[in-house]
Amino acid sequence: MFKRAHRRFAWLLAPAVLMPSYRAVAEEVERWKFNMTEGVTPVSREIHGLHMEMFWWCVAIGVVVFGVMFYSMIVHRKSRGVKPANFHESTGLEIVWTAIPLVILIIMAIPATSSLIKLYDHSEAEVDVLVTGYQWRWKYDYVEEDFSFFSNLSTSRDEIDGFAPKNANYLLEVDEPLVLPVGQKVRFLVTAADVIHSWWVPALGVKRDAIPGFINESWAYIEEPGIYRGQCAELCGKDHGFMPIVVEAKPKAEYRQWLADKKAEAEELAKLTEQTFSFDELYARGEDIYGRWCAACHQADGSGVPGTFPALVGDGVVTGPIDDHIDVVVNGVPGTAMQAFGEQLSEVDLAAVVTYERNAWGNNMGDEAQPIDIYNHKQGN
Repeated sequence: MFKRAHRRFAWLLAPAVLMPSYRAVAEEVERWKFNMTEGVTPVSREIHGLHMEMFWWCVAIGVVVFGVMFYSMIVHRKSRGVKPANFHESTGLEIVWTAIPLVILIIMAIPATSSLIKLYDHSEAEVDVLVTGYQWRWKYDYVEEDFSFFSNLSTSRDEIDGFAPKNANYLLEVDEPLVLPVGQKVRFLVTAADVIHSWWVPALGVKRDAIPGFINESWAYIEEPGIYRGQCAELCGKDHGFMPIVVEAKPKAEYRQWLADKKAEAEELAKLTEQTFSFDELYARGEDIYGRWCAACHQADGSGVPGTFPALVGDGVVTGPIDDHIDVVVNGVPGTAMQAFGEQLSEVDLAAVVTYERNAWGNNMGDEAQPIDIYNHKQGN
């Protein structure tokens, strides 16, 4: 009798014994792309390792539980003439099935706690980046370098609307990626300017909620140069799916050169505020800015979305006094979805988009705004 039971137990446990090695299974799962990414930072790999450890604990528990269950159903089935036992409780069994899960949870908590401690260790960062979520773009401030820029979706409207084939990075491409150095600890200070967003880059092992009025922290130590993509992971409005994140990791020398180039570019843009542009220059630049910043709400043809975003074709603000138009674009409209773009766009870009809106789609106002007009309006002149 004992030998027969022993053979049955061996048969039930055979799948677990014959199961392929952890590495072989992990490689197969990776080939199928079902598993989470290991990433390119120590923290992301530790998160992946913790995930796999918890997974195999669950597999082991499942094998034991289902093994006992199927053994009981097969060996003690009614067709074999087995009579059901008649008992109410077993104190020893209850102690065992309470103690074992408690021990398992403690064993699982040890590596999980270690990973969490590392995840929240933001100290000794060499680069600080303030990440601010807007509807629907990201702003990156390099705190020590005292400069910033916005990152917008660069997928064309024709691809989004189905008039052109979708490229490999559809809805995961931006005009200005966040550039970071390889081999340096980077701290992210994450917040939002309007509603709740979430900054998520799986390859970096970073996912932090961006909440207005709060600053959440995270960090990454990128070990491999490359381009890593993510998305806003919080439902933040109608264009939530059009808010990608692109991080480009560069070697330290290339990163320092990029910093120098960006600072020089910002200085050149500041100088442009003092220049006077022709109507054609403003109109062409304004058309590009409108397509990247305004068309998502007001539509490419200025028709708007009835009941949600007003049309700009023949609109009283657009065809009214130019100072009123500038004020709306710079300061927004409180209580509506119209954002204040005074801090998001340069004086040159603001002047260009105002000029474009006043003369596109048949509005034909025949006037223009210069960068100095935007600057004077911001100063209250």
